[in-house]
Amino acid sequence: MELEELIKGILVGLGASIPLGPIGVLVVQRTISKGRQSGFISGLGAATADTIFAALAVLSLAFVQRIFNANENWFLIGGGLLVAGIGLTVYLSNPVKQLRRKKQASRSFEDYISVFILTISNPGATFLMLALFALVGVNIDKESGVLNIAIVLWGVVLGSAAWWFFLSWLINRFRHRFRIRQLWYINRIAGIIIIILGIISLFDGLAMLLFNIGIGN
Repeated sequence: MELEELIKGILVGLGASIPLGPIGVLVVQRTISKGRQSGFISGLGAATADTIFAALAVLSLAFVQRIFNANENWFLIGGGLLVAGIGLTVYLSNPVKQLRRKKQASRSFEDYISVFILTISNPGATFLMLALFALVGVNIDKESGVLNIAIVLWGVVLGSAAWWFFLSWLINRFRHRFRIRQLWYINRIAGIIIIILGIISLFDGLAMLLFNIGIGN
């Protein structure tokens, strides 16, 4: 039974991580520019946030849902600005300097925390977790035993971390084929993609805010 719950948790972690969004683009960009360690540690930041969302989905969905529904536009606006800001940073970053400092351990925390903040700024991911739980047949709630909940959440950690390890390893296998000029283009393209995703979220939030104000008037 415990093994089954663990496998289901792993599937949820994989399902939450595999779709290529701004996090995936950022992990790919960092792996190419700074190496496998940077990409994997960045991915662990996302895995940590995904696990928090999974815990919220299990333990306090109704409370989170009320907060999100009441402030969805602000979450979209704030998250959009954050994503666009990180995209601009990626766009303006110098791949040569990143390659020179790739071995500095002090950069690891920055890689981790920046992706964690970027991921945690989208609380709507809680509902994605809920949908994934239903899809794989996870049936836990506040009445479930602590051990079962812990096993499922540990599975989410393993599944998410496994995906980021695989992605960073795969990209790292080919990173040495890229020349400096190509790295510049990759930084620019990755930055533009992330900025666009952030702007979409920002405009969604602004449209929702203006629409609600219009109705209120």
